[in-house]
Amino acid sequence: GFRTGVLTNSWVDDTAGRAPTAALLQRLRPHFDLVLESCRIGIRKPDPGIYSRALEELRARPEEV
Repeated sequence: GFRTGVLTNSWVDDTAGRAPTAALLQRLRPHFDLVLESCRIGIRKPDPGIYSRALEELRARPEEV
């Protein structure tokens, strides 16, 4: 009955060493209902917008989390 999510402060990594980070995120994704990466949505923590977006996508209210 719980929905889970991950919020990251990350950047688009186009370096040669990006494979381990990308592999980790790929392994984590199936275990969470939502993975929000700041570099993909253009909002970083602690901006309240990232939390609002997470609530919206998880279809949750602040008092439920």
